[in-house]
Amino acid sequence: MGRSRRTLPEELLLLALDPTTGTTAQPQSLDLGLAGAQLVELALAGRIAPDGDRIAVVAPRPTGDPTLDCALELLRRRGAPVRAVNWIGGPRLGLRQTYLSHLERCGMVHAVEGQMCGVLPTTRYQATDTAISREIKARLDSAIRTGVPPDPRTAALAALAHAVGLGKHLYPGNEGRSSRSRLRDLIRHDPMGGLVAHAVMDVQNGAAAQPRRSPAPAGRQAAGPGARPAPEPARGVPAQPRHGSMARAAVH
Repeated sequence: MGRSRRTLPEELLLLALDPTTGTTAQPQSLDLGLAGAQLVELALAGRIAPDGDRIAVVAPRPTGDPTLDCALELLRRRGAPVRAVNWIGGPRLGLRQTYLSHLERCGMVHAVEGQMCGVLPTTRYQATDTAISREIKARLDSAIRTGVPPDPRTAALAALAHAVGLGKHLYPGNEGRSSRSRLRDLIRHDPMGGLVAHAVMDVQNGAAAQPRRSPAPAGRQAAGPGARPAPEPARGVPAQPRHGSMARAAVH
């Protein structure tokens, strides 16, 4: 995969960055969204594919993106399709910082050193060219405004933005209510993006979802919410290694 095009994790992170404060909106759910965005990017590159509510590796060859290739290798090592909800809910230590450091190396953001409470060193990240973030958001605006089905990449970005709670950051206040609603509706335009977005929301809700079932046959009553089995634990998902500026605390 060439590096001329920004990846979905990078675009999601740029959308979440506040151009004034240098902090990221929805930092906790954003970490889940970045892990999900990696899955969508790998699917767009033809390396993985959905298998029900699971993710299967279909072409293990590297993409050329080190961070994506690390995720692809971890998926390959599992040896069997993994539930999207378990993958996204697994430990991803330092993933956000890895992408912030990458954006800094690419010149899209620059680090601003500071201190918390006058003691703890912190790092904020300011966009060096806000036109990039505006261009990314303009794609969402166009899909929302025109109602024309967006391309899979934009549809997946919209689904992830909704899943991590960026709607109020991108379209604030009462005047943004209809845009937030239409942003949510874009989730249906990309099956992989929809699968991943639902998995992100399931993890946030504390529900390691069981395989999505078809409606119960006539005459049989579907089990109610209280009958759901306990969440399946995420097994054997190694943590992302810390990189470079991980030693510094980032204020979000």
